[in-house]
Amino acid sequence: MAMKDYSDEFKADAVALYESTPGATYKSIAADLGVNRATLREWVLRDRERRGVAAAGPSAGGTPAARAEYAASSADPDGRIRQLEARVAELEASERKLATERDILRKAAKYFAGETNW
Repeated sequence: MAMKDYSDEFKADAVALYESTPGATYKSIAADLGVNRATLREWVLRDRERRGVAAAGPSAGGTPAARAEYAASSADPDGRIRQLEARVAELEASERKLATERDILRKAAKYFAGETNW
């Protein structure tokens, strides 16, 4: 199988999508983009090395334990505020992910529309 050559812009977009998705896995993002999991992992690690950022662990924001904590803390006003702030952060991250995906799809559509020679 021949190796595919991806543009630097595509690589940067893929890394941005992975980084902006809370709880993302290399496997899920790679499957969405149609690239190999190991390839995406390499791009992310190279980008982090270039920026001097340590590897980040998985986010626990969407786990059932975290959701149970939100339910327990909703009894007091401060807990409710923390719960709502966490939800806002989660929604903002989701919005960033969707915007990045949309931009990638727009660029791909432009690329493939220009490639057709019927």
